Amino acid sequence: MAKSLLKKKSGGKKSEGKKSGRSRSGGGGKGGRMIYFFGHDRCDGDGSMKSLLGGKGANLAQMTKIGLPVPPGFTITTQVCIDFYANKRSFPKGLEAEVASFVKLIEKETGKKFGDPRNPLLVSVRSGARDSMPGMMDTILNLGLNDETVRGLAEATGNPRFAYDSYRRFIQMYGDVVMGVQKRHENEHEPFD
Repeated sequence: MAKSLLKKKSGGKKSEGKKSGRSRSGGGGKGGRMIYFFGHDRCDGDGSMKSLLGGKGANLAQMTKIGLPVPPGFTITTQVCIDFYANKRSFPKGLEAEVASFVKLIEKETGKKFGDPRNPLLVSVRSGARDSMPGMMDTILNLGLNDETVRGLAEATGNPRFAYDSYRRFIQMYGDVVMGVQKRHENEHEPFD
């Protein structure tokens, strides 16, 4: 999910799912896990888990397992989505805290920190399904950019245009996907132009 590609740490095999950071409470169906991690030292899922992790999540886990350079991230299970809709669009108890703990794992692996103006962690949030649905699923890129972190990104890259264009794209995607700001008819002013 994080945009930076990192080299796999040398000398270590990926574990097959250490217990630290695993979810056992609610949202995973019958006491199952809500979140599966994939990173340099650990990968909780694999390619056979499309019904639980969606196609993207299962493929990211499988690529991690075979040693391809996949940025660390995590997948929230399809069961959480099912439970969300079954419970009047309410997140399962404990999900927010678990997401925060998995973000900490990504911070540890990348050396970046979510919300840090000097060394910001930026993540992509991608929806997925068991089967491929090109153009149908929502994406938000550059989550983690704000008025402070964009300045840090500009300084770190030496490219303010890149940083502020990334921020603009984040605002546009967030406005569309989360806030429901839609494109206007062709003769009206576009909200993001």
